[in-house]
Amino acid sequence: MNVSELALVVFTIAAQMSVGAFLVLGGVHFFATRFAGAEEADKLSDLALLAIGPVLALGLLVSVLHLGNPLNAPRAIMHLSTSWLSREILFGILFAGFGFLFAILQWRKIGSPALRTGVALIAAALGVGLVFSMAMVYYSLPAVPAWNTWVTPASFFTTTLLLGALAISAAFVAAYAYLNIRNQAQSEKQRAILAITLRWMALISLVMLGLHFVIQPLYLAYLAVSGPTAEVSASILIQQFGVLFATRQVLLFLGAGVFSLFTYMVARDAKNFRLVSTLAYTAFALVLVGEVIGRYLFYASFARIGPL
Repeated sequence: MNVSELALVVFTIAAQMSVGAFLVLGGVHFFATRFAGAEEADKLSDLALLAIGPVLALGLLVSVLHLGNPLNAPRAIMHLSTSWLSREILFGILFAGFGFLFAILQWRKIGSPALRTGVALIAAALGVGLVFSMAMVYYSLPAVPAWNTWVTPASFFTTTLLLGALAISAAFVAAYAYLNIRNQAQSEKQRAILAITLRWMALISLVMLGLHFVIQPLYLAYLAVSGPTAEVSASILIQQFGVLFATRQVLLFLGAGVFSLFTYMVARDAKNFRLVSTLAYTAFALVLVGEVIGRYLFYASFARIGPL
């Protein structure tokens, strides 16, 4: 795998995690506001929001490496009517822009709650468009059977929600620890928000893990019956990179399964904060490594029928 493909691994994972975290954070904030009030909800949510922008910015910056010459970036957006790549770039720029605008409005409490909610909804829709366009870049290549399948958009959105949920768990734990240092997170409401959030994020992770283990065997079965080129991709995954493929499954099972389940059980009241935080951080780290490996294998499985 060359440098440009490694850049795509970083870009796609960072972008999908950012979108997933933004979507999940919006849902968490919505329910936390109704449970504990806007002021209490903002204490954790505003700090968690800090982590989303830099991750997406890193992904967009690294993605420029794929273009070879960064000066070609403006040209890549000039074919919106025919190119999913152009749409991906446009959605990425717009999501970053509206996400940043929302962050400024939210942190500074500029405008009414309705205005900030409207900006957040636009950013969320643009984020979904980014992930969909990203998937369609590969799905729309019939010459690459390993990518030209419903599994591509399904796995991209599964990664989006899985990483997003676990990233928010880790971000909320870090935010709660920060507020504790500043003696601002001692209220029962803050502990309750943290506990409920961690439990729901664990449930989302378990559901996404279940979907992953449904999709994977179906995908391998599809490759096995879709012709010689698809069989080459299956051989790359199972034989050439069999150890990495198995490692990814183990990491996802441990992170999104075992550690998320323990997080769900331990985070009933968030009183054992050290154990809860260790579980949340470990689950996120394991799944992040697993998804990076999975995206590496996605590009490594490339095998085409004739020219693209």
